[in-house]
Amino acid sequence: MKQALQEFLHQLGATPETIEETLALAEPMELPTRHVLLNQGEKPGYCYFLLDGLCHACYLTADGKQFSKEFYWDQDVLVGFESLINALPSPFLLETLSASKILALPISLIEQWREQGNPLYLRLLERQLSYKEQKERFMLMHSPEERYQLFTENFPELLPRIADYQIASYLGITPISLSRIKKRLEEE
Repeated sequence: MKQALQEFLHQLGATPETIEETLALAEPMELPTRHVLLNQGEKPGYCYFLLDGLCHACYLTADGKQFSKEFYWDQDVLVGFESLINALPSPFLLETLSASKILALPISLIEQWREQGNPLYLRLLERQLSYKEQKERFMLMHSPEERYQLFTENFPELLPRIADYQIASYLGITPISLSRIKKRLEEE
């Protein structure tokens, strides 16, 4: 179960000592669908390596609206860097969208890497920054219809696993707009 994490850390250039320490601290978890890993407003105690399954991070408003931040699937790392860097509670909710196998790592390990200037911390941060810049470009440079088309082209395996309202939220549109886009594309 921990071999995937070992390979991931090796690919990021982690030292054998760091890999050994990380694997020793990794706690395997098998979670059901809709299991909350982190509530919005809670201080995170763990970050996660997703072995198998689908997870979702979203922002919840006071009036009950949900805005999808990100989807995570096999071999993804789930770290809230804003909370980590600023020692603040999580601004988002993190939950499983399917039965998931996860390795939980104490957030103190990531904080230790940060304090010690461990290159692994920098690589994780760079990876996250790259994803965020890609998403920013995706949101700013494409129309809602183009965003939907790109999403379906790049992540076809996610479509049957994610509800339309979550896809719409991720794309920055309403479910009604998504329904209209899908209908228009079907007619073409």
